[in-house]
Amino acid sequence: MLKGATYLDHAGTTLYPKSLIDEFSKDMLADVLGNPHSASLSSQLSSRRIENVRLRVWRFLNADPEHFDIIFVANATAGIKMVMEAFRDHEHGFWFGYHRDAHTSLVGVREAAVEHRCFASDEEVDEYLTGEHDKQDTGKITRPGLLAYPAQSNMNGRRLPLAWPSRLRSSENPEHQHVYTLLDAAALLSTCSLDLGDSSTAPDFTALSFYKIFGFPDLGALIVRKDSSHMLRNRKYFGGGTVEMVSCVQEQWHVRKEESLHERMEDGTLPVHSIIALDSALNVHARIFDSLEKISSHTSFLAKRLYEGLKGMRHSNGTTVCEIYKDPCSSYDDSLTQGPVIAFNLRNSHGTWVSNTEVEKLAAIRNIHLRSGGLCNPGGVATSLGLAPWEMKRNLSAGHRCGGENDVMGGKPTGVIRVSLGAMSNIQDVTTFLHFISEFFVEHRSMDQLHPVASSLYSGFYIESLTVYPIKSCGGWSIPPDKSWAVKPEGLAWDREWCLVHQGTRAALSQKCYPRMALIKPAIDHVHDLLRVRYCGQPHSLALTEITVPLSADPRVFTDYEDNSHPPYPSKVCGDSIIARAYASEDIANFFTNILGTPCTLARFPAGDLGRSTRHSKAHLQPYQAGLRRVRPVDTGATARSSSSDTTIRRPILLSNESPILTISRSSLNRLNEQIKATGGKAAHASVFRANIILAEDPDAHPGIEQPYVEDSWRYLRIGPHHYFQMLGSCRRCQMVCVDQTTAERNEEPFVTLAKTRRFDGKVFFGQHTCFLDGRRGRAEVMVGDRVLAFREGEEGLDEGLVKCLHADGM
Repeated sequence: MLKGATYLDHAGTTLYPKSLIDEFSKDMLADVLGNPHSASLSSQLSSRRIENVRLRVWRFLNADPEHFDIIFVANATAGIKMVMEAFRDHEHGFWFGYHRDAHTSLVGVREAAVEHRCFASDEEVDEYLTGEHDKQDTGKITRPGLLAYPAQSNMNGRRLPLAWPSRLRSSENPEHQHVYTLLDAAALLSTCSLDLGDSSTAPDFTALSFYKIFGFPDLGALIVRKDSSHMLRNRKYFGGGTVEMVSCVQEQWHVRKEESLHERMEDGTLPVHSIIALDSALNVHARIFDSLEKISSHTSFLAKRLYEGLKGMRHSNGTTVCEIYKDPCSSYDDSLTQGPVIAFNLRNSHGTWVSNTEVEKLAAIRNIHLRSGGLCNPGGVATSLGLAPWEMKRNLSAGHRCGGENDVMGGKPTGVIRVSLGAMSNIQDVTTFLHFISEFFVEHRSMDQLHPVASSLYSGFYIESLTVYPIKSCGGWSIPPDKSWAVKPEGLAWDREWCLVHQGTRAALSQKCYPRMALIKPAIDHVHDLLRVRYCGQPHSLALTEITVPLSADPRVFTDYEDNSHPPYPSKVCGDSIIARAYASEDIANFFTNILGTPCTLARFPAGDLGRSTRHSKAHLQPYQAGLRRVRPVDTGATARSSSSDTTIRRPILLSNESPILTISRSSLNRLNEQIKATGGKAAHASVFRANIILAEDPDAHPGIEQPYVEDSWRYLRIGPHHYFQMLGSCRRCQMVCVDQTTAERNEEPFVTLAKTRRFDGKVFFGQHTCFLDGRRGRAEVMVGDRVLAFREGEEGLDEGLVKCLHADGM
């Protein structure tokens, strides 16, 4: 199943063995299983199987059925929510205390509490348990309380004391008499046993997820200490199967089931098949791994090797590579205090943080599965990273969102990298990951980049090719070399004006998830005023071999034409909300759906060219470019304003990621391919970079004088005699450049080599974002072969036309 993958996200979910699926499938084919809320033979069989599995779970946790009940729920979060609902429905509400290391699902309980408190450390919990805390919360004596914490931090694997429930229960402090404990055991149980043999010391409520332990099924449980079960009886909601009788019409009353707590709490029809799958999971787990104790010993050994390997890494200048977030109270030598999880961030040799997004991109290329970000552990991450509330609010205002690429803000990371081991992890997984970090993030020698030597003007360049990508993330169409092409403020004409949108989520699709989009080849047919689209992959069961849509703004082709029930699509493109108009033709939707294997259709933005774009460029100069682009201003008698003011100008874009135009240099591509081939890799075709303009140096120039990456230092271009463009900043790259545009196959290159040769401030760059300086003219025309003159910042005065253009643009 892994097929060469290195799986290091067992804290998210562990992997299920093939034998588990085989056994479960065989079990499903052996009997007829009915809804347990019936008296038929199949229903009674389901009921018996469910109770047999419930007994096995009791034994798995060494819990006595006399003292505990087991409520099957969807997952640990559902169990936590069930406890919250019961406490919330208490007459006087409830007090809630939770540990800093709590998962988001535990933290969320506070919103239903009358009072709540976050314990910032173990010491604060100890003070609370001994009664040495301040008395400001004495009002909670009149209402029940709930103290919740994780058995193991899902962020860094630190294991918290399991003695707190017992200490709270034995406390003589009046404030503790009606306080109960809720243990989140989901992370712990993935690689460690939980012994509930002594009910007097056990938590009142324990939530867990079986998929964390077995990989399958997607099922959870709430383990309830029967002496505390009365607290769940406060829950007002009742579902099907939990009541003896319900009156609705003339009177409103109901009678709940009382024989067992789980009958009263398991709302609706239980997930019968998932529970029976749990039976198979318990069988296979015991057969392969024997016990959680052996898994704990195995994973602790691997985690220590991995921790020591990461901790010992140094750059050539002696600086530390990994900042590891280990609690001072835990040790990788002691499985009682530390689980097989390592949370860390990376620094380069100058001490600058490496972007976690870049780590994930490279990990994906090397088929390494890990997790990064906030990890649904807000308190643990904020504490480890030293993020104050005001900093988190600043980051939120600046655009940081869960899963976003803004992972270093204000000089601090916004999240961490997490690797976690499981029962089927092995030493090769550890070795592979350590080699991965060493290969890409340990600077074994000086990583200073060689930058071009400054010269006054860069001439000798010309446009080698022009390409537009009419449908975002689909194949490109090369503009004929003898044809001039319109350039507008939004970019080259017809570039990225269409997109494919998912019919359910309405999000724009991309090659990152659907590499076959590269084989969808649009073409501009000006003779017939059409956009023609063909699929150039292997023979496909397509009813149509080509579709066409008009280039004109014909409103009749869209779903919203004379039909208010189909409004324009609210969609998402690169995090921006847009309004796109979907095509009404089922043939069009089926054409793309059959190719990609996902329900999608074609949409246009802006709506049939009926208005200007509502999106704007996000591109900006990167810090490493700042020194390259500045020269002493040239005094020619003409005055040009500082180009630093251009950051306030909003450059319109259509559906491109960040800027109106993307420009790359043939010389830079040649240098990159030399480096790729030197390590035995496959050279990259220019098409993988999806550039609009490829610039090349004069073929008549003397060999050996190519200037790779000189474009990093450019600020402006003059194309032809009088058309001016601005270079907005370097283009940050992702693993999409590894999709072969002629076969749709994924490769490691060129991203692997780029990550080693073109990484600045922890991010990988190739190519330059560009925009047209219209000088109030609105549009221009360019064509293959046009000569190009480049200017660095401060050289504006060398070209009177550029000065006038900058003034006209308000720069």
